[in-house]
Amino acid sequence: MANKELTVAILGPGGVGGLLAALLSRAGHRVICLAGAETADTLRTNGIRVRSEGFGDFTAAVEADTELREPVDACLITVKATALDAALTRVPARTLADGLLVPFLNGVEHPAHLRARHDPARVAPAIIRVESTRVAPGVVEHGSPFAEIDLTGDTVPRERLDALAAALNAAGPRTRVLPDETAALWAKMTFLAPLALLTTLPHSRLRSSGGTPIALPLGDVRTRHREELTALLAETAAVSRAYGGPSDAAGALARYDTFPPATKSSMQRDAEAGRPLELDAIGGALLRAAELQGIPVPVTASLVRELAAPNAN
Repeated sequence: MANKELTVAILGPGGVGGLLAALLSRAGHRVICLAGAETADTLRTNGIRVRSEGFGDFTAAVEADTELREPVDACLITVKATALDAALTRVPARTLADGLLVPFLNGVEHPAHLRARHDPARVAPAIIRVESTRVAPGVVEHGSPFAEIDLTGDTVPRERLDALAAALNAAGPRTRVLPDETAALWAKMTFLAPLALLTTLPHSRLRSSGGTPIALPLGDVRTRHREELTALLAETAAVSRAYGGPSDAAGALARYDTFPPATKSSMQRDAEAGRPLELDAIGGALLRAAELQGIPVPVTASLVRELAAPNAN
């Protein structure tokens, strides 16, 4: 893939996928967005319009289809974990052939899931730090002052990771290749899980007098639920340490304290919008990982049970 324009498929051209599709297209790469028929038709006709202080306001032309019909250099998976299996029907393994499969998903279990369906040497997990929202089909608002990507994959030839990282980096997002896939995935999990569980949980606990759920952003969680947050960080760090990931619970808490009080997790936003929660991919995966290592995580288990209750949201 080095030293040439790439052909890249984007499975799920929403907030993250749409932004990456537009940036790669603007940089001169061929981009094929994979989505439902109506969305695909809109993207073919209108392209993707981006509003971004960092990358500018622009419209990028893309191709679009309901299924991958030719080999590509890489297929970026930017759907939610709850939609993964259904979305993968749009990417037949025989068609993807030698192309990299690059999941931008939450959790730590999806690489093994993908390697059971595709060539393990082609699955390259990625982590992205960005706030980007699809406000309408083909319209993306990039709200954060940053867009950073970590690309990894213990089973993938390093030169292929470097080539894709170079293309992404040149297109806009600051991209690096990390050598330890497990550590990279757990680094995200240790930050994401406490934030996701505790910003979403008050949504089920607190309701207005009219029964409307009340969302608590990070600022309120840090004050009203600080004891739970500290305990959850300690449990997550212990599990992460067992898998070779970061385990600095105090450092993670200090980092949370620097975030704007209005910060919300993506799972909280899903709850507010009535969308399926990535509870199993985040909380469930953490519980399974803890059980495999024999690590007690009572606070995590309690929060996951409460969020999983039928009347949680």
